[in-house]
Amino acid sequence: MNTIPDEYLLPGGGADITALPKISLHDHLDGGLRPQTIIELADEILLDLPDTDAVSLGAWFADQANSGSLVEYLKTFDVTTAVMQTAEGLTRVARECVEDLARDGVIYGEIRWAPEQHLSRGLSLDQAVEAVQEGIEAGIEHVASSGFTIRAGQLVTAMRHANRGLEIAELALRHRDNGVVGFDIAGAELGFPPRNHLAAFDLLAREFFPVTVHAGEADGLESIRGALFDGRALRLGHGVRLAEDITLLREDAANTYVTLGPVAQWVRDREIALELSPSSNLQTGAIAAWGDDLLDHPFDLLYQLGFRVTVNTDNRLMSNTTLSRELALLSDAFGYDIDDLEVFQLNAAQAAFLSVEDRDELTDAITAGFAAA
Repeated sequence: MNTIPDEYLLPGGGADITALPKISLHDHLDGGLRPQTIIELADEILLDLPDTDAVSLGAWFADQANSGSLVEYLKTFDVTTAVMQTAEGLTRVARECVEDLARDGVIYGEIRWAPEQHLSRGLSLDQAVEAVQEGIEAGIEHVASSGFTIRAGQLVTAMRHANRGLEIAELALRHRDNGVVGFDIAGAELGFPPRNHLAAFDLLAREFFPVTVHAGEADGLESIRGALFDGRALRLGHGVRLAEDITLLREDAANTYVTLGPVAQWVRDREIALELSPSSNLQTGAIAAWGDDLLDHPFDLLYQLGFRVTVNTDNRLMSNTTLSRELALLSDAFGYDIDDLEVFQLNAAQAAFLSVEDRDELTDAITAGFAAA
């Protein structure tokens, strides 16, 4: 059961954000389940849940996630991954994920998940990837019958605290022609640098396979350096703490003057996309250095300085959110209008792990959709 409104309007009675075409680059499969689906899948495997009412269970996830700690935030995934251990469960969750994204106006989504966490009931890594792909394709077909158009790809993820990076990279490459569009590492960031998975990143670089890396969320600039140097990341998962490399020099009534450190300068000059997730960044304490309110988020600073910022949900269930809601929150906080929202979507389209031709098609669809709003 979804408690999120279907419609978000820009301030002043403006455009319906939900109806605008959008790109989702950072959406965790195990962080976006419907509460009712969790209840039904848990019942099949006799799994005890904190609550068996969909609304109450959804509220439990949101409450648990509002911890201010990434480590505590990640504990909620023990429940979601537990019901995603069979081919049927994975396929259903993936199908519903695509359906929910399409309902929110998403025309292209990259769905990330860690196959190594879904093997406790006998699936192989390849079977797990195939089950998710089956669900994605079923979801695309189902929403097409309802008049929606969406494309979606898998971002196969290795858990950074484990020792299976190379194995998961090889898995991603085996399925690069069957729905897998990129590679990621995720999980506890602090103490588990990207260099621990250097063999995986070397292989992916040799095979010209795109990489995004969770960095700059629970750790700072050294983690981002590692993502860029060891991971050769084309995007940064969150990357919000890149703002630590921006120094305020002075400000007056009209302007703020800053200087960029070498990491921030590199990311901006190379147009490396930041997969920012405002609500999640608040929940996990990623912006604690600047405050505990959305107005304190460095998003607007990064945007005004010309970084390739994108807007994402991270985990729709834990943050009780949608991409439209995240855009509405930013618009309310920073006074963004429809032109700003279009920039965020164009940034995401150009950062998607697709061919130039496919990225241009997304750009055209976004431009047309916003022009018609």
